[in-house]
This record gives sequence, structure tokens and C-alpha cells, in this order.
Amino acid sequence: MSSPPSGAPSPGPPVGAAALAADSPTPPTGFRSLPDPSARRSGGLLPERPPRPVLSGRIPGQQGGRRVAGAAAVSLWRRVWPFRRPALSSAALALGLAGSGVLILRLVQRQTGTTGLLVGLGLALLPLPFVLGALAWLNQTARVPLRHLLFCLAWGACAATTMAILANGWASDFLIAHQGVRGETLGAEFATPLIEELAKGAALLVLLLPLRRRHRCEQDRPCGRLRRLLWHRPGRPAHFRPAPAGRQRARSSPRTLAAGTVLGGVTACGFAFTENALYLGRAFTADRQARLDAIGQGEAPSLRDFDGTVHTFVLRALLSPFAHPLFTALTGLGLAVTLTTGRRWLARLGAPLGALLAMGLHGAWNAAAGLGTDGFLLVYGLVMVPCFAALVSFSVWAQTRRTRQPSGPD
Repeated sequence: MSSPPSGAPSPGPPVGAAALAADSPTPPTGFRSLPDPSARRSGGLLPERPPRPVLSGRIPGQQGGRRVAGAAAVSLWRRVWPFRRPALSSAALALGLAGSGVLILRLVQRQTGTTGLLVGLGLALLPLPFVLGALAWLNQTARVPLRHLLFCLAWGACAATTMAILANGWASDFLIAHQGVRGETLGAEFATPLIEELAKGAALLVLLLPLRRRHRCEQDRPCGRLRRLLWHRPGRPAHFRPAPAGRQRARSSPRTLAAGTVLGGVTACGFAFTENALYLGRAFTADRQARLDAIGQGEAPSLRDFDGTVHTFVLRALLSPFAHPLFTALTGLGLAVTLTTGRRWLARLGAPLGALLAMGLHGAWNAAAGLGTDGFLLVYGLVMVPCFAALVSFSVWAQTRRTRQPSGPD
């Protein structure tokens, strides 16, 4: 090719390319150039953003220096904050649960006495292995770690009961002061189910929702899907990649549903244990006092002196050992539906609907206690037995799905 004439200007690069070349200096030798901010890494889950310029001082009209100082303060606080380490946070949580356990023992002992407390704890232990054994069988599908089960059991027995006893007392006093006799009924049928189910459901939120952490949204990790389903709006850039669709998500759904049921049931087991110890200890103390009064009046001791304790044990330990686990299992099941469904409307309604069903069933159970023997048996046969049968059917279905499907990563 012939060279251009000396008088004609030589063709050069376009003006835009020349400007870009002038603005982007060539990196010195020995340094590696950074990739384009718009390019995504192969394993990246969040869209990469262009790095913000670091401002060394304040610019007129802007607050750049203040922003940098605030970011540095937040970064320093995150490094100094001790509970960012798992060992310290676990130790603090264990100390908190131990403190609430000591407090609830003291509260129960004030109402039952030392002898009543010991008798109540012994009688409340009798139905516990059967309920925990049934939940352990369902846990073969859920595969919930043992540390999570122990946390739920301790939370229900210590923290949830402490919050419920204190809040129920305050709510009952407030309603009775403003509503009179009607306030006691409102407290038993509305305030008590609301307070107790919220106290038990707090453990499920701590375990199922990754609070204060960012997890990776890979293969049904629930955090990203929950945020994408609940808060992502069409037309805006998604914060997380969509979860893989197809049979992989369908296989993980029974496990997540079973996990919500197991976590709710174990939390309610701890709650029911402490509550049974309170009611049984209180009934034993009342029966013993009545027997001492009868002996003081010259009456002979009888086997019917402890009818109140026997009646309470039959009602709470034999007829309804699965009552509280059934209530809180609905909360866990609704939260699990929110975490696994692919439909936005169902994700928004799953957890609130499960909590409302748990509170409604709990309120109906409390209201049945004031209907007499016939009314109680009617509610027990028409409401509690079908709900318990539905929960058993779900457990069998989840266990069947686990045995039929090949094992794979969830």
C-alpha cells in the first residue's frame, strides 16, 4: 500500500476513541489491570457496580468528606463489635437463655412452691419423649441440625415462657382494669394466643431468616429468594439471581416445609413443658393444701384428694400433648411456604396466614376450656383432631417424598 501524500492529513482514530484512549492511561509494567466494572464474575451473585471515587476532602456543594468519615466509622464499629464472631454471639445467647431459665424457674416457684415445682417438673417430663420422638422422626426429612433443635427447645422452655408470663400478666391486668370480667375472657381468647405465638415464633425468625447476614442465593438458599419475592419490583434491577427452577426446587420444598414444622414443634415442646410444670405444680399445691385442711377438720385422707392434679395431667399430658406443637407448627409451615414458593402473592401471605391460623386455633382451644365438658369435647373432636390428623398426613407425605427421591444437594 502506498503512503499518503505529504500534504494530506493522515487518517487517525475516531474522536471518541481518541478521547477514551487519552482518559484511560496505560497501567505501568508489573501491575494487573482491573476488569471492567460492568462485567460479572463467574460466581458473582450481585451485579458489580462501578467503584465510587474516594474523596480526600470536602467538595463545595457536596458532603463527600462526611460520607467517607461515616463509612470509616461504620467499618471500625463492625470490626470492634464483639458479636460478629460466632463464638461470642453463641456464648451471649447461651447466657441470655440461662438467665431467662433462672428467671422462669423463680416465677414458677413463686406460684407453686418448691414441692409443687418439683412435682410439676416431674409430671411435665412424662409426655415430652413421645412428642420429641415424633418430631425426631419427621426430622429425618427436615435434617435440622441438633444445635438448632436445642436452641428452639431452650428458647421455648426459657425465653418464650418468660416473655409470655410477664406479658400475659400485664395484658390481663390492663384488660380487667378496663373491661372488668369481660377482660379476663378477652385476655384468655385473644391476648394470650397473640402473645404466646409471637414469643414462640421469634425463634423461627432467628433461624429461618438470615438476620444481619448476606447469604448466597444458590440452589434454594432462602434469603435471596425471600428478598426477591417480597421486595423486588418489576422493572427494577434484581438484587439476586433467580433461584434455579425445575425439579431441583420441587425436591427441596418438602424438606423446607418439614424443617419449619420441626422447628415450630420443638419450640412449642419446650414451651408446653414449662407451662405444664406451672399448671401441674399449681394444681398439686392446691390439692395438698385442701388435703391438709381436711385432715385438720378431722376428715380421713382419700385418694380423691388429688383429683385436681389428676384432672390437669389427663387434660394437658394425655389428651393434648401435641396442642402447642400443632399451633406453632402452623407458624413454621407458613414461614416455610414463604421461603420456598415461587409465587409472589403466596410468599407474602404464607407467613402471616400461618401465624394467624396458629393464633386462631390457640384461641379456640382456650375458649373451649370455658364451655364445660361437652363443649370442650366438641371442640376437641371437630377442630383439634382433624388438624392433628392433617399434620400427621403431611408428615407421612414428606417422609414418603424423602424415601422416593434420590438424595441430592438441597
